[in-house]
Amino acid sequence: MRLLKITFSLTISLLLFSSCIINEYSNDYPEEQLDDPSFVEAYDVWYLDYHATQGSDEIPYLQLAFTLSFDRGKLYANNNISGIGFQGNGYGIQIGNYDLNRGLLVANHDLDGQDTFEVCQLSKNEIELYNATTDTSYFLIGYDVDEFDYDKLFYENIEYLLQDFEIWRKYDTSIAGTRNEFDYENFLSFIAGKNNTFYSSKSKAGTDIDLVYWNYEGNYEVFDIDGYDDLKVLTLGYDSINTETFELTVVNDTIVELFHINSGTTYKFEGDYFIQYLKDGKISEKNKTTRKRTKIKRQKINKISY
Repeated sequence: MRLLKITFSLTISLLLFSSCIINEYSNDYPEEQLDDPSFVEAYDVWYLDYHATQGSDEIPYLQLAFTLSFDRGKLYANNNISGIGFQGNGYGIQIGNYDLNRGLLVANHDLDGQDTFEVCQLSKNEIELYNATTDTSYFLIGYDVDEFDYDKLFYENIEYLLQDFEIWRKYDTSIAGTRNEFDYENFLSFIAGKNNTFYSSKSKAGTDIDLVYWNYEGNYEVFDIDGYDDLKVLTLGYDSINTETFELTVVNDTIVELFHINSGTTYKFEGDYFIQYLKDGKISEKNKTTRKRTKIKRQKINKISY
């Protein structure tokens, strides 16, 4: 997953907690400011740079969150890509509470319980949250809510938009294009996991979700296209031989457009049965394992010619 292009240059500082990792640009900050946990309230939204995470990474709600917010004892997170920037006025949903106590941040998650973090300021708007129990460091970058680029975050994490709905219903097929096997696929479902799985169905359009018969199961991938920020390539691997390739365009938070490369046909799919991750602990049957952000380097390709 190609996330925000922010590089940390880190050195160990003996002046702070032994666990803290300090950005080389943080030398201008006074020592007493660096280990002040109240600094977590200095910015509206903290982007969690998941690729920079160090350690065993065993805290579920931090594995899931795209952003965190700390507001007068209330802990918020953006766990879904659909609706990001709008839910909770950009803060997301409340996932728990927190206390600042004796130089520590104590987070109380509604589902996962309590975790304690040492807070280290790395630069003007960067912090490290270190959890000694799991020996894990999480790195966060702070923004004011009206300056945070939600659109960039949205497009850089499109694979998670596909996972935000239990089912995608095809509701439009273009007149242009030649007939092909995908014309008969009316439903798609994208499942989280190390090897992202998709389901495809030829059930009649309008079929109730509980009655959809999934004809195929395979793996899917999302690729960046060099020079394009809002266009992706989606591949659906039905088996070791048959792979369908599409240009993926997002129409809005619930509708995607798939341009079939080989046939020149455009399909529109609408997401249904939104999955609110970790709001009440209820996950759909096929998504019953809590989704986790994964450290993947998504391949960048040139735009496909057709």
